Amino acid sequence: MYLPPHFEESRPEVLQEVMREYPLGTLVALTSAGLSANHIPFEYDPQPSPLGTLRCHVARGNSVWKDFDKQTPALVIFGGPQAYISPSWYEAKREHGKVVPTYNYVVVHAYGSMRIIEDAQWLHGLVSRLTEKFESARPQPWAVSDAPPDYIEKQLGAIVGIEIAVTRLIGKAKASQNRSAEDQKQVIRGLREEDPHDPMAAWMERLHGKS
Repeated sequence: MYLPPHFEESRPEVLQEVMREYPLGTLVALTSAGLSANHIPFEYDPQPSPLGTLRCHVARGNSVWKDFDKQTPALVIFGGPQAYISPSWYEAKREHGKVVPTYNYVVVHAYGSMRIIEDAQWLHGLVSRLTEKFESARPQPWAVSDAPPDYIEKQLGAIVGIEIAVTRLIGKAKASQNRSAEDQKQVIRGLREEDPHDPMAAWMERLHGKS
């Protein structure tokens, strides 16, 4: 990943927050056929420190759990807030017009070796925790225990667990750090006008201060 120093995000707590809030990761592994990419929701566990552990499950029919290079760390990519940035928002446009569009985004790259887990109890715990995470805000949350036990047992037999002890984290937050303070304020204002709840505007407010 191209990573100019002014876009680097290295704070572990910030990278962990991105992985928790945007759990759909892209698992990239080296296989006998070349690189394989799978899009999977992950559970992030901050233990063991300092980088923690990622867990997910894949369909048993997905060959990635059987065919991967054990000597090459897997890569999981998490995409956070993102937004198109119009040059019309910049104060610099009014001053001299020498501006172009860009795209702001936050991404985290997590590296580590994959461990394959077929234990039914482990899988039951993982799918239960993931379900609780995604259902918790609903008025009537669905739980794994709502389904018949024999049905759940059959479904668990159709999946395989993957655990990745994270050995390296790289973060990039491209959030107009290369623009003037006035341009940053105008970008936040422009994003808020298009969507009052825009996640990238919120990210920039935390980074640069409110407009």
